[in-house]
Amino acid sequence: MPQDLKKIIFQAEDDYLQKADLDEFKTKVNSLAERLVIYEILREQEIALFQPIADQLVQNSAERQPVLIEKAIKHWIAILRYCAMGMLLNNKEYVQSRLLEWLTEQIQAHQLQSLETEIYKLLQIRLKKIVSPEQLELLNLFLEEARKTLLVSVPSLK
Repeated sequence: MPQDLKKIIFQAEDDYLQKADLDEFKTKVNSLAERLVIYEILREQEIALFQPIADQLVQNSAERQPVLIEKAIKHWIAILRYCAMGMLLNNKEYVQSRLLEWLTEQIQAHQLQSLETEIYKLLQIRLKKIVSPEQLELLNLFLEEARKTLLVSVPSLK
């Protein structure tokens, strides 16, 4: 359960929630419901999201080794999954601690920054086709954090 909800629930152990606390709780529950919808969309559309990206990378990158493309795609599948869970929990530290600390070193060691950057851009295009702008905004809070952490040595990705 997200920490912000736990805090409100623990407050209710002493007394009923006041109107302001109850309104805050409703807002957080509604936000959780919306994040859950986004999570489910991503879970159901993962193949539809990544297959066109993989196809385009293979088509556009004859000089790149297929094994590197596969590795980078797997990275972004993991990144999206962790970002989706971080979004669901409303916890950026979840993404940082579970994924980004070890993945940054792998990307740099294999010199995959340009390929990973390309995947990030293509992923943004694909996401716009399956989620609403509001949903993408929620998810991008976490994806942007991943992009900044993983691809920090790559200038201007926007």
